[in-house]
Amino acid sequence: NAGGTLAGPLYPLKVFPSSLAKGSQAASLQADAPSQLDQIRSAVDVYLTQAKDGAIKALDQLDDTPYQELKNTLAQRLEGLHTQIKTLQASVSPVTDSVFTTVSEATADLRNSIVTDIEALRVELEPKRAQLREVIERHMAEYRSQLEPIVREYHAKHTAEMEELKTKLEPVMTELREKIHTNVEETKSALIPIVESIRARVATHVEQARAMLAPYVEEYKEQLKQAYGRAQNVKAEDLTALKEKIHPLTEDIKAKLQQIFAIVSETFKS
Repeated sequence: NAGGTLAGPLYPLKVFPSSLAKGSQAASLQADAPSQLDQIRSAVDVYLTQAKDGAIKALDQLDDTPYQELKNTLAQRLEGLHTQIKTLQASVSPVTDSVFTTVSEATADLRNSIVTDIEALRVELEPKRAQLREVIERHMAEYRSQLEPIVREYHAKHTAEMEELKTKLEPVMTELREKIHTNVEETKSALIPIVESIRARVATHVEQARAMLAPYVEEYKEQLKQAYGRAQNVKAEDLTALKEKIHPLTEDIKAKLQQIFAIVSETFKS
């Protein structure tokens, strides 16, 4: 067998051209197999610990809730399950070490043969890979040589067209900016009379409404002032009787105010 190294992360074995190779490989397998298993066990233990801690952290959200007792029970069961798994792992470790080492020794020749064949195939294919790479690069150069003039022509033409369009648009855009400014001023001039007319009409209606409401406001103000003066000397029982007497008057006032607002509303609509 040709010398070579086994690729892969699990079994870094070397192939030697003599009977010593098998003994060396077996010794290497016996030494490496438990080490590989220890790495796997360590990774599994880390994963299980993280899973347990994550579940317990999620259960912490049940604190200060009616499910506090359930949370404590589940956390204890998770801890117990993790302990049981660790105990089972420790009890089966000798068996798994023995089986793993036996399988590794039994398949050593096969794996060495596979590695040798792969290495031989790689050496055999290297010239063909170089030839394939040369063919692909040559084809790509041909495609590039045919496409490059077209791409350059399109780029130059597109650049020239954009510059031409920019030149044509510049005076148009300048004229549009001037027209927009002029149109805004014209629109403002046309709007000002409308706004002034609306403002004058609204002011007139407001004055009319104020003039219409003034007598009522003064009358109610005087009535309220007199009522307040009388109320200062009214006893509680007299105040109750007064409320019953003025209730019809307040209803009458409300009706008159509604009439006033209706008149004002009609005035604004006209």
